[in-house]
Amino acid sequence: MERTVRSIISKLPEFCQSHWLIRLPLIVVFLQQGFMKLPVSAEEAASYDLSYLVWWFVTYGEILGGIGLIVGGLLWKTPAFMHYAMGHNIVEPYGDFFTRFSGIVLCCIMTGVIWIGEPASIMDVIMYDNLHVFLWVGALFFALRGNRAS
Repeated sequence: MERTVRSIISKLPEFCQSHWLIRLPLIVVFLQQGFMKLPVSAEEAASYDLSYLVWWFVTYGEILGGIGLIVGGLLWKTPAFMHYAMGHNIVEPYGDFFTRFSGIVLCCIMTGVIWIGEPASIMDVIMYDNLHVFLWVGALFFALRGNRAS
């Protein structure tokens, strides 16, 4: 039985870019949410009981966080001609930094979004705030794993 399962698994193709299956929905949602807040206005910030400065950081944090996830994902491997010329991968640390930093920023924004909702308990957040929990966990995933996610 074990041999049959191993033979079936060995025939499945390897998909080494699977992090894009998590990355792309996060990028789309955060960019959409960020661009929806433009132009940044004090009136809209006041409707959420936030200062203009916090609203400005949230808006541009979502936009730049989404862009950072794109850039970080694209900078995962040095082109072959540069790798041979330099002798090492010079792009990968920057891509990993962009991914991790964007994950941290987006995780902070989502923590604030959940907090502003003033949930009665953590169970209320987990049970009824599924979208924000998904976005928070996705951002935390990239903050912790960076480009080492596969």
